[in-house]
Amino acid sequence: MKLTIRKIVTYKETILVEGGRDAPRPLDIFAAAAIVKNPWAGRGFVEDLSPEIQAFGPILGQRLTDEMLKMGGGGDAIEAFGKAAMSGTDCELEHASALIHTLHFGNFFRQAVAGKSYLGFTNTRGPANTQINIPLMDKNDTGRRSHYLTVQMSVHDAPAADELIAAFGGASGGRPHHRIGDRYTDLAAIGADVDNPAGV
Repeated sequence: MKLTIRKIVTYKETILVEGGRDAPRPLDIFAAAAIVKNPWAGRGFVEDLSPEIQAFGPILGQRLTDEMLKMGGGGDAIEAFGKAAMSGTDCELEHASALIHTLHFGNFFRQAVAGKSYLGFTNTRGPANTQINIPLMDKNDTGRRSHYLTVQMSVHDAPAADELIAAFGGASGGRPHHRIGDRYTDLAAIGADVDNPAGV
């Protein structure tokens, strides 16, 4: 079966002022999304999704990574990342999740930016023009709260009822004027640590 990519959609914004103050440096937030025909559509309940995951994950992962590197100015310039999937209204949520919850997809982006963190994610279903939210975090430090950001975008004609969307999101830095500390400071304050976040 061939993967049919109907189109690639990209989104980018540059934040110059936040809280009434100039940003220390412009913050670029961007995303690349692939709108694809659902390869499982019309086949009833498919028990084993792995053949399509293994075949199509690398195609989407590489194509979207290339777009992200162009928008972000290369892997070294991208500090935060994430991913998202969306199912059309006639598709299982599992189908969209299958495209992105695999190393055959995410590792292309992770390796390109030399990241160590997992990619935060959302899995949703909706009609065309539903907002896609892609949560971001520091590519090397999941507790660095300055880089907790969200890319928000929508595609006016996607997903169609039998389509899926797979997307990557990224940012060139953290929130301008961030001032809520990091996760490790909070853990220490309650007598806990990364291995025992509940402090019990």
